[in-house]
Amino acid sequence: MNKEILNCKKHIHFIGIGGSGMYPLGQILHTKGYYITGSDNNESETLQAVRDMDIPVMMGQRAENIEGADLIVYTAAIMADNPELIAAKEAAKHGVDLMERSELLGLVTSWYDNAICIAGTHGKTTTTSMTTQILFDAGADPSAVIGGKLACIHGSGRCGNSDIMTCEACEFVDTFLKLYPDIAVLLNIDADHLDYFGTVENIIRSFHKFAENTSKVVIYNGDDEKTCKAVEGITGKELITFGEKEGNDYVATNIVHVSGLETHFDVLYHGELLGTVILHIAGVHNVLNALAAIAAVRYVGISFEDAVKGLGNFHGAGRRFDKKGEACGVTVVDDYGHHPTELTVTLQAAMEMPFHAVWAVFQPFTYSRTAVLLDDFAKALSIPTHAVLTDIMGSREKNTYNIFTRQLGEKIPGAVGHSGDADKLFGFHRMKLTQNPMMNANTRTLRMSASMSATTLNQVTWSSPWAAVTSTKSTR
Repeated sequence: MNKEILNCKKHIHFIGIGGSGMYPLGQILHTKGYYITGSDNNESETLQAVRDMDIPVMMGQRAENIEGADLIVYTAAIMADNPELIAAKEAAKHGVDLMERSELLGLVTSWYDNAICIAGTHGKTTTTSMTTQILFDAGADPSAVIGGKLACIHGSGRCGNSDIMTCEACEFVDTFLKLYPDIAVLLNIDADHLDYFGTVENIIRSFHKFAENTSKVVIYNGDDEKTCKAVEGITGKELITFGEKEGNDYVATNIVHVSGLETHFDVLYHGELLGTVILHIAGVHNVLNALAAIAAVRYVGISFEDAVKGLGNFHGAGRRFDKKGEACGVTVVDDYGHHPTELTVTLQAAMEMPFHAVWAVFQPFTYSRTAVLLDDFAKALSIPTHAVLTDIMGSREKNTYNIFTRQLGEKIPGAVGHSGDADKLFGFHRMKLTQNPMMNANTRTLRMSASMSATTLNQVTWSSPWAAVTSTKSTR
């Protein structure tokens, strides 16, 4: 990749500038002095934030939108028949450069002397958000590109004035191999994106290449067998481990789950006690995410005390066990988890909270993942009190797997949802939906009936692979 490609560019156009991965790049380049324009098909808070930076936004994607641009950025999610992308490819024949978003992100990471790139099958967004929160609260003024919204920076990214950048490093189609990490963080490795990788062994090889590409240090989960395998043979850079087991450089010990949204743990570094951390987010699994963040920020000079303060101020990333509100005695939580491992730890955390019932409203994401991990999804979605399923969101895929939501629902006791292969609902005859399934101390109830089902399910889950819906706290 030509690292100098941006030197002669003045006008950069983003196709789909409202995307969570596009917005922070536009923000950084705008701050660096480039003239930015963009287009999108849907209004959103993010798109308004783009306009608030005085960046022109065109609604709808048309060929004329790219006029005047000498670099056009698109994402892998843009369909090949998109008229704006077709026009961009034609313009590329006449000297206009065309760049996929991940390539641009790679170039941006190369500008920073301390690019902290956080990878892993699970926990990337949360750990990148934790790391950013600590750095921001400590006055380190980082730049950031995150896969979810973080309250302290009012969005999914920012452009700072320091040499530190935090970056979520996604492994899908080897995107993270285009980055230039100085500090690589490896959280875990699990079977995912098998439509691309084929085997877990290939995933491990890609993570090995990612670790090899870092210039300074690899911080990795010493408790995770696959991650340790990925780091085997890495030389020429510092290696730092974290985990719960003795022998790691950073160890989380004395873990106490105080309540649904509070966990305490002590941190040891080379066997010496650094102090106690208090987390205000659900799930004991976030202890390791916090430990990774602590290791990363301490490497770039942040004190443990500042790390503790930042984590104490962190109340989660957007769409990661994100409480949306309460109504009629029901608490609604939004979560982007779309892998069985993620669903398992999050739903277990929800079930450990003092609620009368937990309803998991789940939208499977991609046909390939649903087909390959069908039994694992069924096991995870058997954890909550009730499971409600919508049609599979195919995203970039076509249903060549002949997989439908009904096939998942048949494996989950009492599951209800849309059949996927007909305009019908399944499972409602097996549930007594008018018997006040959720009740708070004031006996206020939420009723679900077949007459409201299809419309309501779409409204609840349109933006999320799953949402946990729980009643208010029990007084029992």
